[in-house]
Amino acid sequence: MALTPRPPWEGKRIVLGVTGGIAAYKSIQLARDLTRLGATVDTVLTRSALSFVAPLAFEGVTGRPALTDLFSAEGAALHIRLGRDADVVCIAPATADVLARAAQGRADDLICTTLLATRAPVVICPAMNDRMFAHAQVVRNLEHLREELGYRIEGPAEGALAVGEGEGPGRMLEPWQITEAIGRALAAGPPFEGRSVLVTAGPTHEPIDPVRYVGNRSSGRMGYAVAQAAWRRGGRVTLVSGPSALDAPYGVERVGVETALEMREAVVERAPEVDVAVFAAAVADFRPSEARDRKVKRTETGASLTLDLEENPDVAIESRGVRREGGVRVGFALETDDLVENAARKLEAKGFDLVVANDATEEGAGFGVSTNRVTILDAGGGQDVLPLLSKDEVAEHILDRVAVLLQGGSHG
Repeated sequence: MALTPRPPWEGKRIVLGVTGGIAAYKSIQLARDLTRLGATVDTVLTRSALSFVAPLAFEGVTGRPALTDLFSAEGAALHIRLGRDADVVCIAPATADVLARAAQGRADDLICTTLLATRAPVVICPAMNDRMFAHAQVVRNLEHLREELGYRIEGPAEGALAVGEGEGPGRMLEPWQITEAIGRALAAGPPFEGRSVLVTAGPTHEPIDPVRYVGNRSSGRMGYAVAQAAWRRGGRVTLVSGPSALDAPYGVERVGVETALEMREAVVERAPEVDVAVFAAAVADFRPSEARDRKVKRTETGASLTLDLEENPDVAIESRGVRREGGVRVGFALETDDLVENAARKLEAKGFDLVVANDATEEGAGFGVSTNRVTILDAGGGQDVLPLLSKDEVAEHILDRVAVLLQGGSHG
């Protein structure tokens, strides 16, 4: 994720509550990331949090004073102002103690009083030992916060806990995942909220033998950005991805595939239930007619190797017949010449509502970079030429266009 000011964080006020757990060190990075994304971050530390992190660290990354006292020189109504002005309140880490106090409606520190005063969305990120997390009272407290108070419980993850505590559920989410959870609290709503979104991404690898394949240079970054942005907007997102080194987008169901045949199967199976389908994968057009079951040796082939290739299925075309009525379909066209003309032909031939076209030969666009310069074509002949942007920003532009179609705008 490119950390420059942009929606939905830009211009928003976020109260970040930090409690006394070892995971508090991650919250410094979280505060920094939110600030870089353009949010105003007010950090509130409990007395126990001061045993793990210093207020100065948060002041250094947010440019704002870290708050620790319920009754400060600013007046006794500090918690009212924090709660009133916040667009989101996030508690990370949320220890078992603060979960209990929040569930009881206690008002004994600045974090809990702010929770009582706010009407903004609240994001709770638990962090504790796995035995504590499994305790019946902690479970009940979390259920109360989620079901009765409407708080968003994010995590915990499974993994390494504090030294000597082994591994298990209880580890706080990583800062980038919490940033996305806050983004969803800010951005979720019509027309994506509750909608089913399918995104394909990455390359396909078509095996030659157990160690070699036919593929392309796609990293999957564009499709992953679209999937994450659709989740932030409230969608129920499935990402069908070829091999990629990228982390799975937070909150998104990732279905891993390797070949074009596997991708077709995964997409066709899900297409009838999908409201939005975005075909961002760079599917190999051809595959070896025969995949060897053992490594091909140079001593066996001599100075050259000849491969017989056969055509792969077109995933977008084969899923067209099972699309949901009223669904929106978005394709991608990576070209090296006649960009708009080739993209327009693809839009018509594959029944897309939008096609996102970009030039593979242009510096800063295409495979292996974090930016892209695209032209979005619609079925009515319209063209939206975008400047060079990060792929995260391009994803937002694409979904803005999809939103218009979902709200009844013209499909062309």
